[in-house]
Order: sequence, then C-alpha cells, then structure tokens
Amino acid sequence: MPVKNLAFLYNVRHHYPDPDDPASQVETDFDDPQTIECIIGHLEGCGYSVIPIEADPQAYLALQARTADIDLVFNYSMGIHGAARYAQLPAMLEMLRLPYTGSDPLTQALVMNKGKMQEVLAANGIAVLPSQVFLTPDDALRAALTYPLIVKPLAQGSSAGITSKSVVHNAVELADRVSETLRAFSEPALVQPFLEGREFSVPMLGNPPCILPAIEPDFNKLPDGYARLDSLEIKWIFEEQAETHHLVCPADIDAHTGQRIATLVRRTWDALQIKDWCRIDLRCDRDGNMYVLDVNSPPGIIPPEISTTSYFPMSARAAGIAYRDLLRQVIDAASTRYRLAPTRR
Repeated sequence: MPVKNLAFLYNVRHHYPDPDDPASQVETDFDDPQTIECIIGHLEGCGYSVIPIEADPQAYLALQARTADIDLVFNYSMGIHGAARYAQLPAMLEMLRLPYTGSDPLTQALVMNKGKMQEVLAANGIAVLPSQVFLTPDDALRAALTYPLIVKPLAQGSSAGITSKSVVHNAVELADRVSETLRAFSEPALVQPFLEGREFSVPMLGNPPCILPAIEPDFNKLPDGYARLDSLEIKWIFEEQAETHHLVCPADIDAHTGQRIATLVRRTWDALQIKDWCRIDLRCDRDGNMYVLDVNSPPGIIPPEISTTSYFPMSARAAGIAYRDLLRQVIDAASTRYRLAPTRR
C-alpha cells in the first residue's frame, strides 16, 4: 500500500538567533512557523495527507493517538533538550513501531554529540581533526592542539554558538570563549584546530546514497570583520541580506578532488550507519588535507520561496531535482527500507 497519511515531525523556533546573544541561539536549528507551514504545503502538494506534530513533550502522546492513521513519519525534528536530543523522536517512533525517514536513535545521538561522533569516525580510519572536550575553562590544553583554534558547543546544530569570536589565538581568548560556551549552552565545549583551507558541504540522498553537488562557500566574498568560516553571522545575517550570496554550487572541483570527497563522505555514511539522507561538512587545511567536520541529520530543507540559500534544496536544484521531488525522494528512500510502496507520481 502506498504512503498516503504522512506524519510530519518538526520543531518551531520562538526566538530568532542573535550572534551577540548566545541565549537566543538554543533554537537555532529549529524552523520559523512560516517555514514549517510552507513545508507542510509542499508535502500536501505532493499528494500526502499530512498530520503535523510538533516535537515537544506532548509529541509521544500525539503520535500514540494517531498510530493507526500513520503510514510513515517524515522526521524533521531536532528534539528538545540534552546532548542526544536528535535521538529523542526516533526513539519514540521505534517504541511505537512507526516507520520514519532518516537515521535511527544511535546514529542521531552520535551526530548530535560531535566529540563522540569524531571518536567513532577516527576508530574507522576516517580523517577527523584532533579535538578536546572542555568541561571547565581551566582545563589544560592538550599539546596536540595549537593555535589558532575554534571553540564550538559540543552538541548544537546550524552554527549555534559559532561566530567570528569562536576562532581564538591565545590562552586568554580560549578560556573566555570556553566559559561563554559553557554558560550559554550548559554543555561542554569542543575545541579543534581552525583550518584555513577550502570547505565543502555535501548532501547525500538514498540507500545506497547518491552524492548531490557539493556546495563551497567563497570566503573571499565576505566583508571585512567576518572570520572565514560558516558562522552564525554568515548563515543568519550575511547570506540573507546580501544581494548575491557567497555559496558556489556545484563547487568548482577537479575530478581528483571530487573522488576524494566522494570516498570520504561514503565512508562516513557507512561508519555512522546513516539512512535516507544527510549533509556532511568537510574542510581542508592549507596543504589540502581533508577532514570531516560535521554531519547534519536531518539537514535543513527551507523551501526556495523562503530562502534560496538552504543547502540541501540548493544542491538538489543544481542536480535538477525540484523541491517537491526532493521531498518525494526522501520519503521513497524510507518507504523502500520499510518495504512500503513507493510514492505515486
């Protein structure tokens, strides 16, 4: 039987993130109400009967009450609290035996906790940066880490807590930034070398995954004062206000670089046992050595009528995939895993 009744799990942002106010950034990877409404409209336009459910503390009861009505869940949720919050809704869906898009609770917990994810990738021989988790600002910096460094929250998405001030050049700046991160997010800080090479964001779709066109930020287009990284200021201010954005898609890469990217992201997908879709961020050092920085699961899918700089839809457009077809392909990937009938066009 084809998927007809589709539950849509989401989180609503109540405060727009402000780079100068870390407290406002805890909902950075949620979505504005109009974005959620627009995605629901596109899902309905695909022919689904959509059951919207906000991923709040009442979500389990809402899902339980509609279990008999749900053919598949489109999981676009980020959870609410904790370093493993991405796993909260998939765990509920497993308990209720509801099929859903995206990766399972273990994978989701790993990609949320960047420190643990990098340990798993390193154990599988995948290139990741040396890193240190700071529990206090007074923790001694390991000898393997040299300045400049970047300080991030351990378990946040959408560049929350990452601004131009996140790049530090001495012990005083490091302690100040770690202290602010601990205070703002009530979680440890992840410290890594700051790389100054090229950066790529690589969407993946399907099982086994198809690699969509890579996106590369052209940091030379950034105004003075911005650090050369995908910071909160860049994603939430510059990209939306600039007349032309700084993102290049498809990225201008040669065949050798393309093969290196493909090998690295496929190995990451397999090591973390990702399902259906994700977006993997990579960055190079000055010598061109490439490292896995982050895995976005689920990746953002802001519709193009709201933003043209949402990475996954941008890459899909470059591949000739319209927004609604992208939604259908995500749903079809999950449907095939659960042996449900694919979407009827």
